[in-house]
Amino acid sequence: MSLTSFNVKTIQGESQPLSDYEGKVLLVVNVASKCGFTGQYAGLQSLHQEYASRGLVVMGFPCDQFGHQEPGSESSILTFCETQYKVTFPMFAKIDVNGANAVPFYQWLKSSKPGLLGTEAIKWNFTKFLVGRKGQVLKRYAPTDTPESLRQAIEDALAL
Repeated sequence: MSLTSFNVKTIQGESQPLSDYEGKVLLVVNVASKCGFTGQYAGLQSLHQEYASRGLVVMGFPCDQFGHQEPGSESSILTFCETQYKVTFPMFAKIDVNGANAVPFYQWLKSSKPGLLGTEAIKWNFTKFLVGRKGQVLKRYAPTDTPESLRQAIEDALAL
């Protein structure tokens, strides 16, 4: 499997082949609107604004598996993101990132870059994966890693 093997659903309910992002650097994040890390939306939007013209795509995947912190519908999530954080990067349908119903794209991300001590499970909202231009998962970041702290890694990935 590779990045281009997957289709995901946009927050508007449309099928999105990830092959459309071939040659881009992706920052894939499981997000939630009622989390202590929700303020990271501002930093993610800032990265999007700064680096989109150079090939970065920030991708937000709402998930309600951690403390029921994303209880809303896709339309309410999108409204929240657009009004509270002026999000313009692509947002996708609410998904499961862990368990039997985890979407295949997230299964692939987790197996490509396991977390601490080799565990694949996502531990909380705002876990981030940096994917290079050739579709390889470069690094996995913890929820506590702020978007701002990823700037050098993004610069490096964009330079390849």
